[in-house]
Amino acid sequence: MATTSLSVNGKVASVTVDDPDTPLLYVLRNELGLHGPRFGCGLGQCGACTVHVDGTAVRSCVTPLSAVSGRVVTLEGLGTASNPHPLQSAFIEEQAVQCGYCINGMIMQSADLLARNPKPSEQDIKTELANNLCRCGTHLRILRAVMRAAASS
Repeated sequence: MATTSLSVNGKVASVTVDDPDTPLLYVLRNELGLHGPRFGCGLGQCGACTVHVDGTAVRSCVTPLSAVSGRVVTLEGLGTASNPHPLQSAFIEEQAVQCGYCINGMIMQSADLLARNPKPSEQDIKTELANNLCRCGTHLRILRAVMRAAASS
């Protein structure tokens, strides 16, 4: 057993795991009760598990807890119900959510993009989200939501 402290959504959390190489996703969901990041493929290929570590989007299903020494932000920490992140507001306004499974990854990857490139082109957004899978087909609404969020800042 190993006990580790990490900063998640602005709060220090102490977690005890059997194996320090436990995927960050499992710690976030099972130990800390955060359900924004989702288990999708388990291979880091679909994007459903995306979180930010020190401001950079990472796939938490393939990131071992032992590799995380910085600040972790999940979808729950991006904004609040009373003060949502511009992307969260834009996804609601554009009705970009259908089943909701991919939305965590789409928003977290887009937030990383907008932090690096506040005024991305449509092609920039498509390229950034190319490795985030959505089976419901709301790609056009997702694209419009990211463009709306970029225009609002």
